[in-house]
Amino acid sequence: MKVRVQRKDDTTWERAAWGRTGWSRDPSSANADLCAAVNFIDHIRIECRSGKGGAGSRHLRREKYIPKGGPDGGDGGRGGHVILRGNAQLWTLLHLRYTKHVIAGDGESGGANQCSGKAGRDVVIEVPLGTVVRNSDTEEVMAEVMKDGEEVVLLSGGRGGLGNQHFKTSTNQTPRFAQPGEPGISQWVAMELKVLADVGLVGFPNAGKSTLLAAITAAKPKIADYAFTTLTPNLGIVPYRDHKSFVMADIPGIIEGAHEGRGLGLRFLRHIERNSVLLFMIPADSTDIRHDYQVLLNELKQYSPELLDKDRLLAVTKCDMLDGGMMEELRRDLPADVDSVLISSVAGLGLDELKDKLWTLLHRPVAQRTEFPEWSV
Repeated sequence: MKVRVQRKDDTTWERAAWGRTGWSRDPSSANADLCAAVNFIDHIRIECRSGKGGAGSRHLRREKYIPKGGPDGGDGGRGGHVILRGNAQLWTLLHLRYTKHVIAGDGESGGANQCSGKAGRDVVIEVPLGTVVRNSDTEEVMAEVMKDGEEVVLLSGGRGGLGNQHFKTSTNQTPRFAQPGEPGISQWVAMELKVLADVGLVGFPNAGKSTLLAAITAAKPKIADYAFTTLTPNLGIVPYRDHKSFVMADIPGIIEGAHEGRGLGLRFLRHIERNSVLLFMIPADSTDIRHDYQVLLNELKQYSPELLDKDRLLAVTKCDMLDGGMMEELRRDLPADVDSVLISSVAGLGLDELKDKLWTLLHRPVAQRTEFPEWSV
C-alpha cells in the first residue's frame, strides 16, 4: 500500500508499504486479513476465583430485662459463584482476551439477632455457544455451553459458616464459638471455542472452500488466488427447499504434515469436531485425487480418530474446466468408499445435487450411517 505524507511546503509524496497481498495502493486491503485474524479469538486462558463464605457470628443476646439471653449469632453468607452463560450474539472470545482474572465477591459475616450475612456477588461470564472450559492443569472438561441463555456454575462459592445459635445444647447453653466460612476456589481455566455447524469443509489450500461458501450462502469470505487465504473459520447458512436450511463451516486449509505443525497446523480442526457431516473438497486439477483424499483422512486421524466416524462426502471442485468426456474419466478415478459429486462454484455446476446429498446425510437415521473400512485411512 502507499502511505501519503504531507510536507511543510504543502507538497506530498507517497511511500510504498508491503501488505499481505503484495504491494497495494489500498490501505484497507493490506490490513483486512490482519484484522480478521486478530478479532477471531478461539482460545484463552484466565484465572477464575469464587468468593469465600462469611464467618458465623458468636454474638450473645444482650437486652434489658432479659438476663442470659443466650446465643443469637447469625450464619455467614455464601461466597459468590463464577457462572458461564451462553450468548448467541457472540461468535468469538475476543471480549475476554484481555481479562486475566475473574474474581467473585466474598460473603459477609453473620450478625446479631440471628441475622445472616449477605451473599457474595456472583460473576457471570458470557461466552459464545460451543465454548468448552477445561482445567488448565489436568485438561479435564469442567463445563460446556451449547444453548443460548444456558447457565453453568463453573466454580461454586464457599459456604457461609454457622452461627453459635446452632451449637447450643442442654449442657452448653452459651456456646462462644461459631464456624468460619469455607474458602473460595481459585483455578486457571482454558476456554476454547468449537464452532457449531452441520457441515464442515475440509481440504487443501486453494481447493475452493471459500468460493463454495460464498456461492451457496450469504457469507462473504476472503477469496484470492494464493494459499491460506482463509485465516479464520467462517460460517454460512445454506438455504434449502421449503424454507429449510443448514449451517456450513469453512476452516483454513490443511496440508500434508499439518499434524507436525506445517502450514497453519491442526488448531482449527476443533471447529469441525461438532459437525455432523464432513465435506472433503479436492480440485479437479489435482494430480492424484485418491492420494489427496487419503492425506486429508490421515491428518484428521492424527488430530482425533473420532473425526473418521462422521459421515463424509467428497466434492471435486473446479469442474467447469472439464468437458463431458473428461468428467466421465474423472469419475472412474474417484475413491470408491465415499460418495462423490462434481461441482463448480463459479459456474453453479452440481450445487443443487451437492445440497441434496448433504441434506440426506444430515437427516439420515443413525442405523443407516455408513461404516467406513479401516483401510480407507
